[in-house]
Amino acid sequence: MLLPPTDASIVARRAEIIAALTAIVPDGVVADESGLSTFDTDGLSTYHQMPLVCVLPSSREQVSEILKYAEAEGIPIVPRGAGTSLSGGALPREDGILIGMGRMKRILDIDYENGCVVVEPGVTNLNITKAVEDNGFYYAPDPSSQVACTIGGNVAENSGGLHCLKYGLTTNNLLGVTIVVPGGEIVTLGGKSGCQGGLDLLGLVTGSEGLLGVVVEVVVKILRKAPVTRTLMASFDTVPAAGECVAAIIAEGVVPAAMEFMDRRAAEAIEAYNQPGYPAGAEGILIIDADGVQADVTWTVQRVTEIVAQCGGRTVEATDEKQRARIWSGRKAAFAAMGRLAPDMICMDGSIPRHALPQVMAEMEVLSRQYGLGFCNVFHAGDGNLHPLIIFDLMKEGEFERAEAFGADILRLCVKVGGVLSGEHGVGVEKRDLMTDQFSESDLEQQHRIKCAFDSQGLFNPGKVFPTLSACIEQGHLHVHGAQLPHPHLPRF
Repeated sequence: MLLPPTDASIVARRAEIIAALTAIVPDGVVADESGLSTFDTDGLSTYHQMPLVCVLPSSREQVSEILKYAEAEGIPIVPRGAGTSLSGGALPREDGILIGMGRMKRILDIDYENGCVVVEPGVTNLNITKAVEDNGFYYAPDPSSQVACTIGGNVAENSGGLHCLKYGLTTNNLLGVTIVVPGGEIVTLGGKSGCQGGLDLLGLVTGSEGLLGVVVEVVVKILRKAPVTRTLMASFDTVPAAGECVAAIIAEGVVPAAMEFMDRRAAEAIEAYNQPGYPAGAEGILIIDADGVQADVTWTVQRVTEIVAQCGGRTVEATDEKQRARIWSGRKAAFAAMGRLAPDMICMDGSIPRHALPQVMAEMEVLSRQYGLGFCNVFHAGDGNLHPLIIFDLMKEGEFERAEAFGADILRLCVKVGGVLSGEHGVGVEKRDLMTDQFSESDLEQQHRIKCAFDSQGLFNPGKVFPTLSACIEQGHLHVHGAQLPHPHLPRF
């Protein structure tokens, strides 16, 4: 992995920078080695890099002053939520300020009349639901890491979750954000009404991975809890049959609240980990939620059961809320359960058209044999968001490199069948150098122009998302014509 070179002149001013940040946030500067080691990686834990310094603001005003100082001094900034990013989006810089938003964790307003909650970015995803559930409401996006991941990070990555099939990603449940842009200006986009007028800057900021500003306040929609929810498990003798069933359900116009897939290897590891009661011996399993009013749920369950049978599968239904919770607890523990199969794991994240599921799953098996590495399939089948879990041993020479190459080929496969590199985990450093596989030179140039409009010095999260020039050369995307250097917008490191 290639990151921008460390600016030695900034590192040489470390003591001065620490003193300046301490003046802004007297009780929130982490500068000792043991403290900084807490922040040297995120969920993509195979990459580590110590930050120059970490600062933990407790107000938007402090964030503004930090950014004013960084802009004036030309110091890179890396925003960080809970550090659950699986693409290296919060990987720090040796010559940069890491801004940890974990202290800004107040729920500022709960507005049941308008169906929204106003929170600071450090509030965890699950705590929004906990704050309103006694009144019959909830926050729909539910990433597997929802007990830990924060809403600011959710906005940065446009996170999804198990129930995004029916209720959408973060962007579909977001009404407004307040961000601090480079230079320290505080800007509010949208609000309780969701209206902003003009350009969709709220949509632009959502999923921008810390490239455009630091989120300091978020307004999210809350929904009334459905009166009826039923959970089905469908099991299949082959993985392609499960994939065909997913495509058939969606083609029929049936929209379950959730439809999750796991293969036999994943299901067996999960069953051994926390015993959720998954069917033994099935090559493919679907977990399907139907929610809404009684009549709609009854019809959905009946139709799904019929389609499963037509695809050669078998269906069982959770008998009570306790069993429902146990079934879903297994799915949410999938990543942890993989530790039973191998010491290390990379979770990929690509999205494909649902009709391509059988083809893609078959080709992933071929790639697995080619690279000599195992993998498990656990993913959001309903919206075609794949999360292949590549298992390997970091201590065995060459396995990590093979795992990365295997993952890159999976993502290229997603693009080949009409999909995209990322569904909800972002690009970060993991997929940065694959961007030329999905986007044309003009696409990347436009993206870079937007980046420059917000951050003319390129100080916010540098080395993330945008591919390096060397990557373009290596991948055969660099062609010099008429003595004109292509990709003038890409960093030369």
